Amino acid sequence: MIDNLEYNSERPRLIIPEYGRHIQKMVDFAVAIEDREERNKVANAIIGVMGNLNPHLRDVPDFQHKLWDQLFIIADFNLDVDSPYPKPTREMLEERPQKLDYPQNHPKYRFYGNNIKRMIDVCVSWEDGDLKDALKFTIANHMKKSYLNWNKDTVEDEAIFEHLYELSNGKINLAKWDEDLAESKNLVRNRPAKPRNTGNPRKHHNKGRGKKRY
Repeated sequence: MIDNLEYNSERPRLIIPEYGRHIQKMVDFAVAIEDREERNKVANAIIGVMGNLNPHLRDVPDFQHKLWDQLFIIADFNLDVDSPYPKPTREMLEERPQKLDYPQNHPKYRFYGNNIKRMIDVCVSWEDGDLKDALKFTIANHMKKSYLNWNKDTVEDEAIFEHLYELSNGKINLAKWDEDLAESKNLVRNRPAKPRNTGNPRKHHNKGRGKKRY
């Protein structure tokens, strides 16, 4: 019995460990089948087993494509079967991904974020009208909320209007409008309140003792 023991360190390497050794053995068995028709049947059966591991995604077309790609990868690209999707190649798998470009801009008012600048650029490109005016004040209210979250508890609308005028390169000027922005208390009303310190921590520690929790 001891002579029949197998250790993972002595077994062949699992190409995709998430599927386990049984799937790997099934794929190796399919590769060794000489009859092409029989090999196609076994390959489709393996795809069904692999799909059963994720039943909620089994019938999704994109997921089926992924399963077939993984089948060829597990077979080390040595499986010759009829696939409903283009067969991946080793070169495609080993190809280095393209470098991801990160935004290198350093905005003057970082607490507003880059999305605000994108929204401002979109607003500037719109034609004049009620929809554009509504977007202007929506952006200004969001800027005020961001300002309050990162700076202090109060801010004058005029300061937000000046920042918006500057970020839009002078193309959005809300200072000439009579409409005010949302009140500060309404923009930060979801902020959690700080616990009051009464100077007696033991009193707070014993509060609620003896009550059942379900």
